Amino acid sequence: MTAMYLSVRYLGIIFAFLNILINVPTIVLTDAGCWILYITANWMYVVVSPMLRIIMIVRLYAMYQRSRKMLIFLVVIFLAHTILDVVISIMTTKYTSGEELILSGNYICATAYAGNIIPISSITWISATVWEVLVLFLAVWISVKHFRELRQHSTGGVIEDCFTVLLKSHVFYFVSFVVVSCFNLMVLSPAITVNPDTLGLDFYYGILQVMMVVQMFVLGPRLILGVREFTAKLVTDSDAATAMTSIAFQERVHISTGNGV
Repeated sequence: MTAMYLSVRYLGIIFAFLNILINVPTIVLTDAGCWILYITANWMYVVVSPMLRIIMIVRLYAMYQRSRKMLIFLVVIFLAHTILDVVISIMTTKYTSGEELILSGNYICATAYAGNIIPISSITWISATVWEVLVLFLAVWISVKHFRELRQHSTGGVIEDCFTVLLKSHVFYFVSFVVVSCFNLMVLSPAITVNPDTLGLDFYYGILQVMMVVQMFVLGPRLILGVREFTAKLVTDSDAATAMTSIAFQERVHISTGNGV
C-alpha cells in the first residue's frame, strides 16, 4: 500500500504539471505537443483510477473480514471497468487531435474530437460513478451490520472506531467524486458542445482540472492515510497504557518492599 500511495501522489504532481503546460496561455506549444500532453494526461487518469479502485477493494476486503466471495465479486467488476476505460481511452487517442491557437496574443491548446467521441468518453465517468455508488453501498451496509452486532453484544471499542474511520473517509471521498463527475458530465451540455472555445468555458475547465487533482491525488491517498493514522493512534495509546501499567506495578513493588523492611 505504501508503493500505491507514493505512486498516486507523484503521478498527481506530473498530472498537475501537464495541465499547467496545457492551460497556461504564455507557454508556446506545437499542434503535436498539445496532442501529446492531452493524451498523456488522459492515460494518466486510466492508470491512477485502477489504483484508487484497488485501494477501495482492499478496504472492503478487510471490512468484510476477508470474504472470498466479496473479493471475487469486486475483482470481476474491477476488471470489467478497467477494460472499458482502456478501450475508451484507445478510441479517444485515435479520434482526437491537438491544435495550438493564438488568440489575442495568448497561446491556447485546443483539442478537436472526431465524430461522437465526447459522449463515448463520458461513459468512463458514468461507469466510474456506478462503481463508486456500489462501493459506498457495500461499505455502509457492512458498517451498519457490524454496529448492530457490536451493540447487541455490548462490545465495540476499537472495532467500532475502525469502521467509523473507514466509513467517514469513504463518504468524504465519494462526495468529492460525485462533484467531479457532475462537472465532467456537464461537458455534454449543448452550451459547451456547440461553442467550446469561449473564455468562460476555459475557466470552467480550469476549475474542473483543479478539482480532479484534489479528488484523485489528494483525497484518494487519504483513504490510506486515514487508516494508518488510526492505527498509529492505537499503537500510541497502547504504548502509553503499557507504560502506565509498568509504572504502577513498579510503584507497588517498591511500596511492598519498603513495608517489608
